[in-house]
Amino acid sequence: MTTPEWLKPGIYGALIGAAALGIIGFTWGGWVTDGTSQERAEELAASELTTAMVPVCLEQARRDPQLRSKLETVRAASSYRQRDAVMDAGWATMPGTESPDRDLAKACLAELDLSAPTTAAVDNG
Repeated sequence: MTTPEWLKPGIYGALIGAAALGIIGFTWGGWVTDGTSQERAEELAASELTTAMVPVCLEQARRDPQLRSKLETVRAASSYRQRDAVMDAGWATMPGTESPDRDLAKACLAELDLSAPTTAAVDNG
């Protein structure tokens, strides 16, 4: 089948327009693929779960009989090792789990007031 000559510019225009629409939509329009939306949803869920568990971490710290010594260990650690000190203290290990959560330790550390006296450091949550 032959295409009439007057129809070719319309077909080319439609193809170029469709390609331009796709490029603009994915680069500036905010369109995402299913995989990207799934990744973003999982990241958001993990972030929300971590935020929800921070009070549990602070409560575990508050009830820890060795709070004073562990908090001094956290304070004495360099800034990039403080998260590991919170994990070693056991405060970032949630009930029912066997290992500490790094993201939770980081969020819990952000809520700990390391400049306050020992008991006030965990009572701000």
